[in-house]
Amino acid sequence: MDLRLRGDDRNKMDKQNLLEKIVALCKRRGFIYPGSEIYGGLSNSWDYGPVGVELKNNIKQLWWKKFVQLREDIVGLDAALIMNPKVWEASGHLANFSDPLIECKKCHTRFRPIIDLNPHAKAQGVKVSAEGHKCPNCNSTELMEPKQFNLMFKTFIGPAEESANIAYFRPETAQAIFADFKNILDTTRVRIPFGVAQIGKAFRNEITPGNFIFRMREFEQMEIEYFIAPPKDDKEWQSAFEKWRVGVLSWILDDLGIDKSKIHEDEVPDEDRAHYSKRTIDFMYEFPFGKEELYGLAYRTDFDLKNHGNSSGKNLKYRDPESGEEYWPHVIEPSFGVDRTFLAVLLDSYTEEGNRVYLKLHPKLAPYKAAVFPLLANKPELIDLAKKIYIDLKQNLHVCWDERGNIGKRYAAQDEIGTPYCVTADFQSLEDSTVTVRDRDSAKQIRVKISELQNYILDQISK
Repeated sequence: MDLRLRGDDRNKMDKQNLLEKIVALCKRRGFIYPGSEIYGGLSNSWDYGPVGVELKNNIKQLWWKKFVQLREDIVGLDAALIMNPKVWEASGHLANFSDPLIECKKCHTRFRPIIDLNPHAKAQGVKVSAEGHKCPNCNSTELMEPKQFNLMFKTFIGPAEESANIAYFRPETAQAIFADFKNILDTTRVRIPFGVAQIGKAFRNEITPGNFIFRMREFEQMEIEYFIAPPKDDKEWQSAFEKWRVGVLSWILDDLGIDKSKIHEDEVPDEDRAHYSKRTIDFMYEFPFGKEELYGLAYRTDFDLKNHGNSSGKNLKYRDPESGEEYWPHVIEPSFGVDRTFLAVLLDSYTEEGNRVYLKLHPKLAPYKAAVFPLLANKPELIDLAKKIYIDLKQNLHVCWDERGNIGKRYAAQDEIGTPYCVTADFQSLEDSTVTVRDRDSAKQIRVKISELQNYILDQISK
């Protein structure tokens, strides 16, 4: 019997091995922990640890700077997680935001059928049958026919759990932007075309979440609703759409530094798009578990504001300040998942060279820009000098302190969290006021004057 792995099988095994290594590194170095772990955990619940929250914040801050602070045509919003249920009725979420659910007759396991492979199909009301499916728990083919399962998390406002008090945690961040559209117009100087950006949590009662932090019930989104005038022809909205397509790619390749060869643009065909979308592109990334959606870009026409305007009875039309013309703006929506970005960045930066493992993160994303430590932890004079350097650097750089174990273990730990530079105060430092600066990627070391250290690191990380 030939026990050799074929190329595709080996590649699949290597990719799965990579994900396992990432999960282990995340736990070991404080990026991500299993949620409620001391009580046995909670299915697909994850907590971002001390290092992970720094990387996550860096991603969000970089996104906010690029798409809000450096632009004059986009403003921000931070809306409530729980909104009036009428919002979700008007948006169609109460009636349509559901997935088919199959239950096994033998073991009563419930699971989502293969329609999950095409996330757009449910928007078109594709019928799903239990035929051809097996229970993922016991492999039985004795299954109940699919039933629709609403993905929104239900809660109650007030002490009484009555139907009149039902509310929902938001399944997306976009609808708050539409609901606040009139307030934003009245309180800012924005004029069409303009956008509203929001970063925040969303909640979906997923039937089968998984693949680490790729699909979770509680996740974070970075979304923009960009409002344009009703286009005179297809060329007009396509031009606006193309600018956002280029902008999303620039974020992926230039800001995050993700390998271009792992990114694919999938044009969603007519039959798979949501009914209100005239064009949708999925930006796909080659995750270890397959090519999956990283971001989305959709032209939503005037569906959202028109629906909310008609449902609420409020005038959500835009009045042109020059012509006085009133109209419902059309919307282009770039949508970015924070957690999926986090995972893609980790996967893309994970590097093995011999016995050495390091995250080749761009310095602007790295949780810490430098680590400072004394050569030996039992020499007070070295500790005092290193501590002074650490405190001085901390004024303008996010740096960390480490005096655990030997110097080799400290280097290895900082490599695994992606720290670009390690600064060591040694005995020579006491004589000539220089320190050893080690580069993460090359592992090479140079001597730098303490008086010039901060400028040196700032210059290196800005390249």
